[in-house]
Amino acid sequence: MLSLKSEFEFRGRGFKDTLVLIPGWATDWRLFEGLELDYNYLLTTKLYPSDFNRELLRQMDQLEISKVSVFGFSLGGFLAAEFACGYPEKIAKLILLGVCKRYDPQLLENIEREIRAYRRPWLYKFYLNCFSKADREGWEWFRKNLLKEYLDKLSLDELTMGLDYLACQALDPEILAKVGDIRIFHGGDDMIAPVKEALEMKADLPRAKFTLLADRGHLFFLSRDFRETFYNE
Repeated sequence: MLSLKSEFEFRGRGFKDTLVLIPGWATDWRLFEGLELDYNYLLTTKLYPSDFNRELLRQMDQLEISKVSVFGFSLGGFLAAEFACGYPEKIAKLILLGVCKRYDPQLLENIEREIRAYRRPWLYKFYLNCFSKADREGWEWFRKNLLKEYLDKLSLDELTMGLDYLACQALDPEILAKVGDIRIFHGGDDMIAPVKEALEMKADLPRAKFTLLADRGHLFFLSRDFRETFYNE
């Protein structure tokens, strides 16, 4: 039975600002273990979309944090954008990675049917497709640290909950334009979130800072050189 409550873990790392890290579909907070950015981290350790905003606000109140930056990967990008648009006074930066405007509900329905029938092999292929040839370092880290754990332990309930959430989500440029500081990172060889939609968002959000990593895939930020990309934009 899934927990119906989102949970967070604060990691003070000696920095002034705090970054909320929100994972994508079929992943969890451990995806960010190798991330080295100059922030304290507020990790989303349990993710339940319907109460995410409420629980994040509660956690910020408990920690006496008035503003955060939100770092949303893939599915987490929709949650990050929703929080930023709903509470702009609490946002320093909205950082979106590997996002698209929306996912086709029929595609998501097909995925659900396939994972019900072939969960483990389907997921293995999905994870492979999250990396480009240039992401070899990231793939090796993922394979060593997370792949088996995800294949063995991610439940069908967790996976279908995420698909159901994605089927109802869309990034609206008009609403996003109200957020003051937006950064978008996207892999040019992303097979999960087509780069075409990322480029369309760039055109729709001219004030947003957009970084295209030409030869990278969906999980480009697992490579150690992401820190340099992040700070050299």
